[in-house]
Amino acid sequence: MNHKVLKVNPKDNVIVALQDLKKGDVVVYNGETFILEDDVKAKHKFYAYDMKQGEEVIMYGVLVGKAQMDLPKGSWMNTENLKHAAEPYYFRTSNYEWHAPDVSKFAGRTFNGYLRSDGRVGTANYWLFIPTVFCENRNLDVIREALHNELGYAVTEKYKSFAHHLLEAYNKGESLDSINLAAPAAITKERPFKNVDGIKFLNHQGGCGGIRQDAAVLSKLLAAYADHPNVAGVTVLSLGCQNLQVQDFMTDLKKHNPHFDKQLYIFEQQQSQSEEQLISDAIKKTFGGLVEINKLERQPATLDKLTIGVKCGGSDGFSGISANPSVGYCSDLVVALGGKILLAEFPELCGVEQELIDRTKDEASAQKFIHLMKTYSDSALRVGSGFHMNPSPGNIKDGLITDAIKSAGAAKKGGSAPVVDVLDYTEPVVKPGLNLVCTPGNDVEATTGKAASGATLILFTTGLGTPTGNPVCPTIKVSSNNALTKRMSDIIDINTGAVIEGEKTIEQMGEEILEYCIKAASGEVIPKAVLLNQDDFIPWKRGVSL
Repeated sequence: MNHKVLKVNPKDNVIVALQDLKKGDVVVYNGETFILEDDVKAKHKFYAYDMKQGEEVIMYGVLVGKAQMDLPKGSWMNTENLKHAAEPYYFRTSNYEWHAPDVSKFAGRTFNGYLRSDGRVGTANYWLFIPTVFCENRNLDVIREALHNELGYAVTEKYKSFAHHLLEAYNKGESLDSINLAAPAAITKERPFKNVDGIKFLNHQGGCGGIRQDAAVLSKLLAAYADHPNVAGVTVLSLGCQNLQVQDFMTDLKKHNPHFDKQLYIFEQQQSQSEEQLISDAIKKTFGGLVEINKLERQPATLDKLTIGVKCGGSDGFSGISANPSVGYCSDLVVALGGKILLAEFPELCGVEQELIDRTKDEASAQKFIHLMKTYSDSALRVGSGFHMNPSPGNIKDGLITDAIKSAGAAKKGGSAPVVDVLDYTEPVVKPGLNLVCTPGNDVEATTGKAASGATLILFTTGLGTPTGNPVCPTIKVSSNNALTKRMSDIIDINTGAVIEGEKTIEQMGEEILEYCIKAASGEVIPKAVLLNQDDFIPWKRGVSL
């Protein structure tokens, strides 16, 4: 490691520890000497100057909090001596100039995707089961087990075998201590449909009860998923009497895409003679649909057809230094190539609003962003919460002391390109470039929203480790540090720890991430979340969720 510490922005008055430091350690950085007043763990920060109570604390070049007491230079920054603060924001005329990165090495490159009739290109070819109401979840579970097990999409064979061996030992009166999980020995079933990447299920807890607005938002969300570029066919299961009626779903689907032409099969349980008939009819009809979409093949598509969502979760003090900026450089490359980037998690843009407003291309979009942010923040404050309460115990433990610190690092995922559009929840992306999407910061609610807006890949950074995936959008995990990559290699796809170690630059990592995206979009590599069937789906009811 070239340095023990790092000042992220020249304006900052805090320093980041890149390795554990002890009280009394003498650290020299950029010709300045610091004597540590406290132990400072890696990922945490110490004050670069003597601080007075109430003085503004700057990191990433923006206000991230205010000192709660007088503090000597070299003191450890923590929740006792720093509280969240963020600058107010407003629309103002700005002449933002973006210097696009050199993309000559990607000129003429393609990925092999699934071309849809509307010109969009999928990175996968899925069949999707949608319940209009939670009452159908059990039926979806039965169908999933039948189709996944028989058609080779199940990932539980080794655990079934493990349970079988435990049962055998129990029946024989043998000790269970000697029974261990073994690697499966060629027990994975062959997939008969080579061009069907998966059969996916959107189990949820909505569609009835609650308020009618919940059902209306859910209908738009489900319609967006049915129309997703990675989806080739859809089976809908309805009970019949629920708030979210099939006709509401069909109306929203036609609004989302008036030219929707995918195979769509609808089954209503209250019109069926039995549970057995409902499930067998759904399986049989869907099987015929699988035969048809299996005839589709990947074709070359230019990189401007990529639509990538960028997300962080289980973030640590290195996320905003390694993983997020690396993904951000990849985002800039994609934008320069004519593709689309989706940056969401509005509670985690707290403190960087002004920068994003100044980068927004037109006043209408900027005002929309301001309105969505303030409405969202006000709704949280009304129930005694607020964006300042977003950081989790894990975030804080690993150095993300305030929401503004977390947000300033999180926003780096979007790169530095101008903001071309601002989308409310479930609104589809249409403009090439960097788009802001209103979602919660919650991992699954955010990825659910990005996929609804049209992301065909998601780059998901993490410093602590999280398995989150999405049913229709392959989710690529990007680690911020070497230790996580080693500890949780079964869920991590890309490691940016080399940036922390000083072995690679942000630009080098960003290019490597784009190369991985091209392979993932072509089906040449399968992200770990996809291999694990990590199909997380949580609709946002538009209530308070940080």
